[in-house]
Amino acid sequence: ISLVVPATGILVGVGGLIAAAGLDFWLVWAAATLGAITGDWVAYDLAFRFKDRITRMWPFSSHAELIAGGIRFFERWGLAAVFGGRFFGPFRAVVPIVAGLYAMPWLKFQVANVVSAALWAIGILTPGFLSVRWLFG
Repeated sequence: ISLVVPATGILVGVGGLIAAAGLDFWLVWAAATLGAITGDWVAYDLAFRFKDRITRMWPFSSHAELIAGGIRFFERWGLAAVFGGRFFGPFRAVVPIVAGLYAMPWLKFQVANVVSAALWAIGILTPGFLSVRWLFG
């Protein structure tokens, strides 16, 4: 979904809402982490199962240049691309698909997926959370 609707701005705002509403930061962090893990897992699994057919489906067929960039990124960096791709805009949506297309071993993919999702979620929620806390005490 992040290929069409970037979640970055939304989740920074959600971080602020957590602080403003007095919600448990770690509960929301866990939900964001699980959502990120699940999204990449599904993308990987679909690409692994459907191979090249996935790139001919919408929305991927409309963003062939992103798939090509993701392939180059993955070919150069491999496992590090799965981990680091989550932190680089358009690659976030594409790298799990490319990992599935290339049949990256499932366990390697999931380790990079889980660790990067946990770090990404804390990094994306914290600025909004701390800003509201600082501004409104």
